[in-house]
Amino acid sequence: MRKTHFSLVLFLMLFSFLQAQNTPKGTPPVIADKDLTAYLFVYFTGNSVEEEAVRYAISADGYHYYHLNNNKPVIDSKTISSTGGVRDPHILRGDDGKTFYMVLTDMTSSKGWDSNRAMILLKSTDLVKWESNVVNIQTTFPGNENLKRVWAPQTIYDAKAGKYLVYFSLQYAGGPDKIYYAYANKDFTALESAPKLLFVPKSERACIDGDIIEKDGVYHLFYKTEGGKAGIKVATTTDLTSGKWVENDNYLQQTQDGVEGSSVFKLNNSDDYILMYDVYTKGKYQFTKTKDLEHFTVIDNDISMDFNPRHGTILPITRSELKRLISKWGMPEKFPKINNNPVLEGYYADPEILYSNKTKKYYIYPTSDGFDGWSGNYFKTFSSDNLIDWKDEGIIVDLRKDVSWANRNAWAPCIVEKKIKGKYQYFYYFTAAQKVGVASSDNPTGPFKDSGKALVSTRPEGVKDGQEIDPDVFTDPKTGKSYLYWGNGYMAVAELNADMISLKKGTTKIIQVDNTYREGTYVMYRNGQYYFLWSEDDTRSPNYKVRYGVAKSPLGPIEIPKNNIVIQGNPAEGIYATGHNSVLQIPNKDEWYIVYHRFSYPTGIKMGDAGGFHREVCIDKLEFNQDGTIKQVLPTHLGIKSIK
Repeated sequence: MRKTHFSLVLFLMLFSFLQAQNTPKGTPPVIADKDLTAYLFVYFTGNSVEEEAVRYAISADGYHYYHLNNNKPVIDSKTISSTGGVRDPHILRGDDGKTFYMVLTDMTSSKGWDSNRAMILLKSTDLVKWESNVVNIQTTFPGNENLKRVWAPQTIYDAKAGKYLVYFSLQYAGGPDKIYYAYANKDFTALESAPKLLFVPKSERACIDGDIIEKDGVYHLFYKTEGGKAGIKVATTTDLTSGKWVENDNYLQQTQDGVEGSSVFKLNNSDDYILMYDVYTKGKYQFTKTKDLEHFTVIDNDISMDFNPRHGTILPITRSELKRLISKWGMPEKFPKINNNPVLEGYYADPEILYSNKTKKYYIYPTSDGFDGWSGNYFKTFSSDNLIDWKDEGIIVDLRKDVSWANRNAWAPCIVEKKIKGKYQYFYYFTAAQKVGVASSDNPTGPFKDSGKALVSTRPEGVKDGQEIDPDVFTDPKTGKSYLYWGNGYMAVAELNADMISLKKGTTKIIQVDNTYREGTYVMYRNGQYYFLWSEDDTRSPNYKVRYGVAKSPLGPIEIPKNNIVIQGNPAEGIYATGHNSVLQIPNKDEWYIVYHRFSYPTGIKMGDAGGFHREVCIDKLEFNQDGTIKQVLPTHLGIKSIK
């Protein structure tokens, strides 16, 4: 982690103020936009009972879609509905980022268009298993004896109310279809109250198939008019339930054919939106693109599907969600190859990697990033058995709860596994408040117990500048001695005592490096040679990179090869600021991997200095030349293959 020296005092004053106010500034989003890398299309296919069921398709780019499960239903309509069929699926990611809500029309068209009185509410945490409940408007709420039909429900989170608003069209005998709403209960199993009117056009003619999307604080309701000229229109409001809608008189569909079931979604990592609608008279969809939700351009020639959907919705999803769907229903033959970098979703940096001999798994210990000005205050760990699929094991050290001597700036941890008296123990070194601490545990995922005081709290003798950050721990395979390295602006080292939580007196020294050294020391051993890796430049700089030197001792002196760049950015691929690394050797093999962070892709390079605290963790192969020098690594989006 690199912070400029001259701004340190101001930086610490700012965070002392924030701590005093108890209002952390700029916390990471639940789901980072940069992690939405694919799409799920939820749809049904036709008017026969067999076709009135939920089906899935996936896309890598929002333009080309491939069905899952051989285009067969992914949910059995008969087990979730009161009629035996479902239509018009709408899917929503919840406000927590990890819960999904789906609502369906509970009907089969074979019984007539006025045959249904119910909708279905579904909830899932994995997009695979769904809990469902039927809500029959007519039998649940008094005064609905004349209700004829309940069509096309959808859901949106109403931040003002802090609830999920379900909206749908109702038609009563003798009147037009109108769009109503009700809030779902906390468990999303029922509606809290009888439906209330949400929207009816000034014309007072029928409107169905509402679809609401929020942009810049304005809610846009797309809907289909019926009676007279039918088509897609839009109305806007800043308050969902106010009844104050501004209608746009223009029809938005770009075809003369009959349309229905419009739906809008935002393209991932883009300012573009897609408005799509079911051209039901032709058995196909039309896709249009817009930036302002007012002017639309047909992009049908850019779209492909290996199925024929009816009235559905598209949800941007993460890579892990995509993999979960593929694991359940198979990989479409023509689906593009899936990138494995970044290996962790979310904002993380300064990764330390460990292979545990106790659990036979791999672990990454990163800085929790995405906080304004590096203001995170907790550490997490992630586990994997193949290096590409990582499980979030949760918080292992929370400075506010677990550490008495510091409560801010949780940065750049490292860890070592030691077998002491026949028992594996784990010693976790971390930066907090620009000091180095240590916690210990019997397991790589904790719980970790802090030692109770800072291990390093002052600059080494003779050092006038820099910070006491970025610890690295290394055990010399020749002697069994363990060393702690740290420093920003200088590289310090000291021998650890046998207890691993204290430094041996009189062993602290400064190792001289050239002027490319900034921070992030990492020491490794291969074929009788000690390798020292470090980061050059500032973590906010696109040119942040890793260099190395070699030595015959873990204490130096360091010899620096002529061409000593280990990894640097790849601007042609939009990869920048590749630095602060650790290295993994596959046990008992001369097989090596470099784990590092970079600016979040593709957003980080556009953030200015904030790119330096919106970083992501990646893994690429590390290789050596025959003479032992390190081959420069080309950072990739594809990443590595599974080691299994």
